[in-house]
Amino acid sequence: MNSFEILYNYRADFLVGLTVTLKLCLLVWGIGLLFGFLIGYAGSKFKYSVGLPSKIISFILGGIPVLVFLFWLHYPFQFWLGVVIDGFYTAVAALSVINTFLVADIVRTALNNFPNQYILAAEVCGLDKKTIYRKIQLPIIIRQILPGILFTQVAMLQSTLFASLISVEEIFRVCQRINSSIYKPVEIYSALAILFLMICLPINGIGYWIKKKYSRDFSEN
Repeated sequence: MNSFEILYNYRADFLVGLTVTLKLCLLVWGIGLLFGFLIGYAGSKFKYSVGLPSKIISFILGGIPVLVFLFWLHYPFQFWLGVVIDGFYTAVAALSVINTFLVADIVRTALNNFPNQYILAAEVCGLDKKTIYRKIQLPIIIRQILPGILFTQVAMLQSTLFASLISVEEIFRVCQRINSSIYKPVEIYSALAILFLMICLPINGIGYWIKKKYSRDFSEN
């Protein structure tokens, strides 16, 4: 059997695993984007009370491998609390925390680096603060941060594969189970690669297109 035959013959299993992966991913995306934008915005406004702690947490998380953080939340942390939480929700929590602070860094940096001369020029033209924010700041900032946000969400989607190691029935674990039955590792993991390419390539393509079309250097040099 080749990769496409495996995808077809085991389509029901792949569909179950892909559904769990997408459900996990949508939760991680939603939580990370919501709280990431809130923390990023607050961090740009309150540099010491919110921005500095956010930077410190991001710095610490950046030094911890995703898999280690996931295992730490699933085993020692739950042991200390005396609870047992389903691996799916542990994975959601771990990846959402990482996604939140990645998004917060992108948003905070874009807000802090926004050129003040744009705002001053708008004020000279008589625009009020709400109009300036809605028609000048927000469109420019969204165009600047969108590529980075999209690339980050693709990375989060790929990181959901780690959930299989704490017994979450996502797509990678399904592939392992199928491989244990027919032992076709090259074909099975090639099929998995095809599935991820179908999902990730369009998102990455949109990100690169937006970056090329709209991103620019706002430095005054």
